[in-house]
Amino acid sequence: MGKDKIHISIVVVGHVDSGKSTTTGHLIYKCGGIDKRTIEKFEKESSEMGKGSFKYAWVLDKLKAERERGITIDIALWKFETNKFYVTIIDAPGHRDFIKNMITGTSQADCAVLIVAAGTGEFEAGISKNGQTREHVLLCFTLGVKQLVVAVNKMDSTEPKYSEARFNEIKKELTAYVKKVGYNPATVPVLPISGFHGDNMLDKSDNMSWWNKQKIERKSGSYEFTTLFDALDNIEPPTRPTDKALRLPLQDVYKIGGIGTVPVGRVETGVLKPGMVVKFAPTGPTTEVKSVEMHHEALTEAVPGDNVGFNVKNVSVKDLKRGFVASDSRNDPAKEAADFTAQVIVLNHPGQIQAGYSPVLDCHTAHIACKFAELIQKIDRRTGKEIEANPKTIKSGDSCIVKMVPSKPMCVETFQQYAPLGRFAVRDMKQTVAVGVIKEVNKKELTGKTTKAAEKALKK
Repeated sequence: MGKDKIHISIVVVGHVDSGKSTTTGHLIYKCGGIDKRTIEKFEKESSEMGKGSFKYAWVLDKLKAERERGITIDIALWKFETNKFYVTIIDAPGHRDFIKNMITGTSQADCAVLIVAAGTGEFEAGISKNGQTREHVLLCFTLGVKQLVVAVNKMDSTEPKYSEARFNEIKKELTAYVKKVGYNPATVPVLPISGFHGDNMLDKSDNMSWWNKQKIERKSGSYEFTTLFDALDNIEPPTRPTDKALRLPLQDVYKIGGIGTVPVGRVETGVLKPGMVVKFAPTGPTTEVKSVEMHHEALTEAVPGDNVGFNVKNVSVKDLKRGFVASDSRNDPAKEAADFTAQVIVLNHPGQIQAGYSPVLDCHTAHIACKFAELIQKIDRRTGKEIEANPKTIKSGDSCIVKMVPSKPMCVETFQQYAPLGRFAVRDMKQTVAVGVIKEVNKKELTGKTTKAAEKALKK
């Protein structure tokens, strides 16, 4: 995978049986990073297990099974190419931790692909109050996924098959809903497909003569599309935040013989270079970066989206841990948060939440209990207007401005300034009970020691 095409990430969302795996599997199968040998092997196993009908979904099932058994699968398997882009599929929702992963920034998607099933009753189940369709779309919007593509799947199972009337009925309802959430429907392609049979996936369907080229207008210019492939090929490429200060949340820290301490993580904003003096927040040391590498190759600089390991001087493994954030000591260094204010949306909490509630927050790679110290105001989630000041309690469906206090040193940022460090999931009872975006952070002054190497480098 060269650097010639732009890398983008998509997240595929939708109700449980909408056909996400089949549709995604189809794209990977036709345009993807899976070599023919692997495909043949999967196909053989699939037919032996009598799963022939599960045409493309097994590609994903196989990958998921390997992932769940803890086998890190070659990430290339989750990629496919369009004419302009290398596309990485971030997570297969339906995965229990999907919401958590989306927020903790294992992923930031450039575009969400919403898949809904067109079958009688199926669409209605997905979009109903307790279906996942609504929640996924709302989450995508809240968490800053700016672009949306909607695929109305299983057109082969409508009454009659490939029904234009059914498509239009679904399109009308979805358009109203995405608008209500905050997307501009004029910029959202909605198209009829069959992920299983391949209609309008890569080629125009012969089964829907009523479906013709559609036009999408947006600020950067308009484009036409007929198929899902066209719509994905016209995603607006993201601008990567290289101009911001460095923020790199640590995923792990390794001790490598002969090299020393190697923290690993993904650059979220800014640039990491050898020779830079980095500060590890909230309470870690300040030290010099000796080298940076990705996929076992040395880099002269790492940019947002790069998963890197970097070697630091005079620091022991126990001084650093997952959830710490590396930043440039000379450019807006990261600091510990004394407390922060966030807009919290309660998704599914069985009871009432009141001040004093202390669930675990997953924010970037940090996993720390935080106290809801004060419920400041309940607001209308659509307009942002206040409904009630200082509510006693909040429940599922409510949106509230909350002052939060971490139980242990923690580094967070505002969503406005450093989005990946400014959104979080609230975990309790083994599920995501709420999500939040951070509006303000009250920071503590710097703590942590400065190594000799850093002092020397800073004098230069």
